[in-house]
Amino acid sequence: MVIKRVSPMSAAKIGGILGVLVGLAIGACISLVMMAASSMITMAAKPEDGTPGAIVGMIFGAGAIVVVPIVYGTMSFIMGALYAALYNVAAKWMGGLEIEVA
Repeated sequence: MVIKRVSPMSAAKIGGILGVLVGLAIGACISLVMMAASSMITMAAKPEDGTPGAIVGMIFGAGAIVVVPIVYGTMSFIMGALYAALYNVAAKWMGGLEIEVA
């Protein structure tokens, strides 16, 4: 069998969903690191200095769970559509991608 054409919208949807899932994992890691860093800043700070760095770390940590999946999902959606469109052009020149189905 030969794949001669890939729907750009279909590839974009799959890419977008996968990007959101990867973004959630990366956002969770960033969140954990930022939360740990902010707690270290809080423990190391003197009471009279205040701890504005800890609050900033907490905000960035919580924001990473929301912002990173949106960015990754959007970029993956766009790149999925672009790659599918480029594949369609290349498949016309080269004849498509051969696959073997059992």
